[in-house]
Amino acid sequence: MTQTPMDRALVEEAAKKSALIWVQGSEGPARPLWHIWHEGAVCLVGDGPDEQPLTGLGLDHGGTATVTVRSKDKGGRLVGFPARVVELAPGSEAWTAAVDELKGKRLNAVDAERIAERWASGSRVLRLEPAPGALAEQPTGSLAAAPLPASAVTRRPMPEALPKLLARGRRARRR
Repeated sequence: MTQTPMDRALVEEAAKKSALIWVQGSEGPARPLWHIWHEGAVCLVGDGPDEQPLTGLGLDHGGTATVTVRSKDKGGRLVGFPARVVELAPGSEAWTAAVDELKGKRLNAVDAERIAERWASGSRVLRLEPAPGALAEQPTGSLAAAPLPASAVTRRPMPEALPKLLARGRRARRR
C-alpha cells in the first residue's frame, strides 16, 4: 500500500506544527526529539556536546526508523510513519541548508554564533525522509513506558513543611 497525497499532506502538516516527535530506530525504545520539517523530511541534530542524544536508537545512514508526531496542543498521537535515515555530510549543500533552518529553531544555545561549527565538528545532522508505504497503525493499547535512566533526576523526599505551606495558601485563596 502506498501513501496517498492526503497521507503525505498529513505527515507534512503534523511535522511542521509539532516541535517534538518520537523516533524509534533499529535499537532501543522510542525517544522524544526536537526537530524541524525541511524540504520534505524531518531534520534533527544530536550526539554532540549540549545536544540531544541519538546514540542507542540505531539511526544509521540508510537505515529505517518509525516517526510518531504528536499534537502540539493536546500532546496526543497524530500520525506515525516509516522513514529512511539519511546522515548529512558536514559542509555539503544539503547539510548547510538543513543547519541554516535548525539554527533558527535551536533554543537556549550558549554559542549561537558558532553553532554550525560545533555541529560540523561533533554532532550528527539527520534527515528522516518519509518512506513509501502505509502510515503506521494507530495503537489500541497504552504506550506508556518507564522513563529511561538518566543522571538528571531531581526527585527527593518532600520537605516536611510543604503540606502546611500548601494548606495555608489554599485557605488564603478561599477568603
